[in-house]
Amino acid sequence: MQDLMTMIAMLHRPRMLARAANFGARDYNRDRHLQRILGYESLPGSGQALLHLFEMEKEVNELRKEDDAAYSLVRHLDILIALLGEARLYQANRAPVLQ
Repeated sequence: MQDLMTMIAMLHRPRMLARAANFGARDYNRDRHLQRILGYESLPGSGQALLHLFEMEKEVNELRKEDDAAYSLVRHLDILIALLGEARLYQANRAPVLQ
């Protein structure tokens, strides 16, 4: 299995969608955004949340590619924002502390 940051780097979506997600991720608030998307009472750790978000995004992206009427651009964007926000938190928590 690929590591989480490699999976994020390999994620390619339409430019406008990716730019909107990057912009939205700047104001990402884990407690507010992730709670709404996942619906959990207690939030999982960033690694577990990322895995779940990847699965959700994969399903939504398939709907997009199939031009399915059930596809929601807003939902897709919400998931991508959370995915990028969680990735930044995950990476920050794994960064070595310099003294």
